[in-house]
Amino acid sequence: MKVYKGRIKKKITIKLVGDAEKAFKDLNGIVGEQRSNGITSSKDITLLNAINRIFDVITNNPFYGENAKKDLIPKEYRKKYDADNLFIVDLPDYWRMIYTLESDEIEIIAFVLDIIDHKDYNKKFGFRKR
Repeated sequence: MKVYKGRIKKKITIKLVGDAEKAFKDLNGIVGEQRSNGITSSKDITLLNAINRIFDVITNNPFYGENAKKDLIPKEYRKKYDADNLFIVDLPDYWRMIYTLESDEIEIIAFVLDIIDHKDYNKKFGFRKR
């Protein structure tokens, strides 16, 4: 068992749901096609590699992302996923990964809710350009 700050660490599982699952599947398809065409470097490949690295990081530290203030959690996430906590991870090219944590005595599950570009992130969180 791993330990954080004197506490026994629980098993950590990552699950993609909803829009995040679709975005990840679509990105994998794009990257697979690029790689089969001999492309070894692209924005899509960089983004997919970063997401996979972040999955490893979250598996070791589920609290890795920036914790969103409770009053900034979009109603969509509260309603659709009953999310009362939200973590945001910056990805390459101004993309963001949004996840929430649920826990019981045995494990922590990181539910990835969204993998979105900066424009959609700003829209979803109600941020405006200045």
